[in-house]
Amino acid sequence: MDIHNLKQANIILSRYIPATRSLTGKDITLQRMKPLMKLLGDPHTKLKIIHIAGTSGKTSTAYYVAAMLQQSGKRVGLTVSPHVMTVTERIQINLQPLSELEFCARLAEFLQLIKGADPQPTYFELLVAFAYWYFAIRGVDYAVIETGLGGLHDATNIASQPDKVCVITDIGYDHTKILGNTLTKITTQKAGIIHRHNEVFCYKQAAVVTRVLQHACTHQQANLHQVLPPDNNELVISLPLFQRRNWHLAQEVYKFIATRDGLPPLSHAQLNETMAVKVPARMETITYKDKTIILDGAHNPQKLAALMASVRYGYPVQQMAVMTGFVHSHKQKIYGNLQQLLPLASQLIITSFIPNQEMHTASADPQVISALCEKLNFHNWEIASEPQAAFRELMARPEPLLLVTGSFYLMHYIRPIILEPHD
Repeated sequence: MDIHNLKQANIILSRYIPATRSLTGKDITLQRMKPLMKLLGDPHTKLKIIHIAGTSGKTSTAYYVAAMLQQSGKRVGLTVSPHVMTVTERIQINLQPLSELEFCARLAEFLQLIKGADPQPTYFELLVAFAYWYFAIRGVDYAVIETGLGGLHDATNIASQPDKVCVITDIGYDHTKILGNTLTKITTQKAGIIHRHNEVFCYKQAAVVTRVLQHACTHQQANLHQVLPPDNNELVISLPLFQRRNWHLAQEVYKFIATRDGLPPLSHAQLNETMAVKVPARMETITYKDKTIILDGAHNPQKLAALMASVRYGYPVQQMAVMTGFVHSHKQKIYGNLQQLLPLASQLIITSFIPNQEMHTASADPQVISALCEKLNFHNWEIASEPQAAFRELMARPEPLLLVTGSFYLMHYIRPIILEPHD
């Protein structure tokens, strides 16, 4: 089989989406991954892995860890999800997504290898296996792996070797239908990435979170490293507030790996290079047609609180118009999102979007969002039926500062318009 371009690749990959939608939250277990990985020669066992789980900050932390390892002179694989612009973002070498030609050629080769897989993988399982396989054949020195959902049953958690380094970012309420509706249940799922003798890094968090992580580490004879929050270090002053926390956690992880594996300490210049890494749609600030636009896939109250604190810090006096859309969820969660978002918004443009990638739910009804705005006594809202129209309305606003936030799947529509304009 030949795959000639990303359009063809996406058509082929879309055949695996229905399984995701039917199985997520019910029948996804690591037992599904074992025969698939066996077909590939268990490539995950040949890699030095940094495995990252959590509710907020895990993608940014993954990028920063990868950047630091790259600065040390190592070849680094990185896989994150969801992707913002193209599926190639899910398989990166030294922070560069594969070229279209390489991605398509390797995907064709990979699909031939797993032709007899039973059970057939979901979209996410397939791309995780593809990433592990590709990193192994490229002989990366390290593979930085972001979980998709939770940790315990996540496809990435097929990696259980003792030298794995686990990173648990800040934990809060998200995906409660699948992970559980208490911090104990959610943390238990996230802590599932911890295996025998692993090194585990996290900030000290709420007592219930810390208790679960300590229990998991004791059970697995793993070492827990509780990182102190970053101080007012001038080194990180160029980063948004919440990214300082993610970068500092990544730096502590790098220091440990450097000591363990004999890597060099990074110079100030090298550390500055890692801080300059652009994490797609994580307070990504772009000048477009004389407007300052911030893109951020903050989709739960915890993430939105961190985002809005960073916006307030960086732009203390500017008025801001906001465009948003969320995936369908409990009204209470959307209400909590709006509680964080609306105090800084002079105008809210609400939209919906068609599900894509492996998403197994629809976007939230804009009428539901607008009704919740009214409940919060916020009346400066309007509805645009689809993302492109909403973005045109946003660009027509007089405010100098514009924010696009909510679902990462919304970023998939808007970021290409800004970075690849077609007038």
